[in-house]
Amino acid sequence: MPRRRRRSRVSALEGGRGEEAPPEAAAVPSAPLTSPQQTEAAAAERILLRGIFKIGRGSCDVVLSERALRWRPILPERPAGDSKYDWLCKEEFIELKDIFSVKLKRRCSVKQQRSGTLLGITLFICLKKEQNKLKKSTLDLINLSEDHCDIWFRQFKKILAGFPNRPKSLKIFLNPQSHKKEAIQVYYEKVEPLLKLAGIKTDVTRSTNVLAHSLHGVPHVVTATLHIIMGQVQLVDVCTFSTTGKLLRFGFSAMFGFGGRTLALAEKYRWMSPNQRRDFAVVKALAKLKPEDCEISFLPFNSSDDVQERREQGSPKSDCNDQWQMIQGQFLNVSIMAIPCLCSVAPRGLAPNTRLNNGSMALIIARNTSRSEFIKHLKRYASVKNQFNFPFVETYTVEEVKIHPRNTSGYNPEEEDETASENGFPWNVDGDLMEVSSEVHIRLHPRLISLYGGSMEEVNDSKVTCNCF
Repeated sequence: MPRRRRRSRVSALEGGRGEEAPPEAAAVPSAPLTSPQQTEAAAAERILLRGIFKIGRGSCDVVLSERALRWRPILPERPAGDSKYDWLCKEEFIELKDIFSVKLKRRCSVKQQRSGTLLGITLFICLKKEQNKLKKSTLDLINLSEDHCDIWFRQFKKILAGFPNRPKSLKIFLNPQSHKKEAIQVYYEKVEPLLKLAGIKTDVTRSTNVLAHSLHGVPHVVTATLHIIMGQVQLVDVCTFSTTGKLLRFGFSAMFGFGGRTLALAEKYRWMSPNQRRDFAVVKALAKLKPEDCEISFLPFNSSDDVQERREQGSPKSDCNDQWQMIQGQFLNVSIMAIPCLCSVAPRGLAPNTRLNNGSMALIIARNTSRSEFIKHLKRYASVKNQFNFPFVETYTVEEVKIHPRNTSGYNPEEEDETASENGFPWNVDGDLMEVSSEVHIRLHPRLISLYGGSMEEVNDSKVTCNCF
């Protein structure tokens, strides 16, 4: 009895012509179709290789240029004006910058542990999904010729090695605390396989250092990993926190008052899960809501070209001509944000008008008011409404800030058992507790460091995961 011809299985990107493919064959990638302008640009690019591969269910004329991989189905001639035929002949492409790994595709049997029958080449591609997410996908170029595939494989490896920002090795810090076991499992199941696929060597160290804020607009571990693999780098503004001439730490954001007290409470209940600990601390801090008597001095942001140039040159101190402003009084919360600080309870960010590297900080002040009005202000962070549209909330765009508590004696342990500390007032700096008894000076350093991340899209998601209100 004649054996049925076995079709090759082809991996696919989502959204291709999957509805036309039989069960044993996957869809062709949903690569964008070329416009007339793109066709002209492609013609101007230098062609590196040209050959025939099977993509999906049919043979294609494949062209590798300096910036893209393009393919067009090879079909028999048909009468002009056939719209279906014209659609099938459309050229598709993927940009080389979206490819992060290449492997030879082989069919291996149980007895063949290392090598098997060559099927072609597999390209691993980074695709953009909704809400700033990235995903991994594959494209198979099927050709049984060893020599033909070897030439293309070597060329792809050479191209991938030419991207300067893509790392060769990484040092990974994992938090060994019990409530982080799930995150450690995610690393070994999702992150490490992707890094190995991209040929990135890893050195894993157990540490309590954790990343406080996401630069990608979404808490998605695969997206963060793909940003690293693709070498997508963002310059980010950084703050220094100092007191009486002594550097305390670097950071991106800080909260004094309600934000600091809430974190100080949460740290005393670390046996709870992170979400339960957060909700419990917020409710308890609201129950004992009280303002801080302090003096706030700040240097307004000046966006003139000469000031921008001075900042980029790394001038460490303000000019004597800079005009400092001062406000004083009773404040429930003071926030200083150099980045938007997107999180689950604030989809638009704690400081939505701030950017990663615009050379300024957002100073957000909530003056003393009733508990009910302050709760309304907090609830606004979870919606698309303006959380600053309250008479007791003030916002400033600044370069430097000095916070000076006028109650220099700190907390009274008899009055405030939960948040009292001999080390001073509690600050929430990037989710870490910092205790200082005197004035704190926050200074911005524009574009000081480069971090792996991509450009963000605004996410108008009103869903809140905090159940404390």
